[in-house]
Amino acid sequence: MENYKKHKWFYTSNKVLVVGGKNAENNDDLIKGLKNSGKDYWIMHTSHPGSPFSAVISDKPSKEDIEEAAIFTGCFSKAWKLGMKDTEIHIFRLGQLKKSKGMKTGTWGVNGIVKKMKVKLKLFLIKQKGILRAVPKGNGLEVCPGKTDKIKMADKIIKALNRKYDKEEVIAALPAGGVKI
Repeated sequence: MENYKKHKWFYTSNKVLVVGGKNAENNDDLIKGLKNSGKDYWIMHTSHPGSPFSAVISDKPSKEDIEEAAIFTGCFSKAWKLGMKDTEIHIFRLGQLKKSKGMKTGTWGVNGIVKKMKVKLKLFLIKQKGILRAVPKGNGLEVCPGKTDKIKMADKIIKALNRKYDKEEVIAALPAGGVKI
C-alpha cells in the first residue's frame, strides 16, 4: 500500500503494516481503496462508534499482528478520549464489509461472524520510518489515557523521551484526548 502515510499507521513488532482511518472520510477512503486491491485483509473497529477502521496489510498476519492492530484500533478510538482503560474490538474480513445506499460517511455494515477481543489502552512512543509513532508494543515511552490534554503534555513527553522532537510531531503521534505517561 503505497499511500499509507495519509492514514494513521504503524508497523507491528513483526514488521507488518497496519493502517487506520483518521476520520469518517478517511475511513471511507481506506476501505474503498482496500476493496479495490482485491485482497481480503483483516479489518478492525471498536464495538461502538467513533473508531478508525484499521487493516492489517498482510495475507497471513500472525495472532500477535492481529492483537497489536486491535490495540491500535482501540487506542485511536473514542474510548481513549473518554479515558477508558480498555475497550472491545470487532475483528472481521474486508469482504464482510458492505456499504448500503444512505449509510453515513465512515459507516459500513458487517455481514457474517465477527470476532471480539478486549484490549487494554496503552501505547509506546517509538520512531518508525523516521517518524514518531504511538505503537502497541515497543520499548519506548509508555502512554495511557489520562486527564491532561496531549497538547499540554507534549513538552513533558519530549523531556521524558530525552530526545529533540518537534512538539507537532509528538502531538500528531498521539490519540485524541488526554494522556498520562
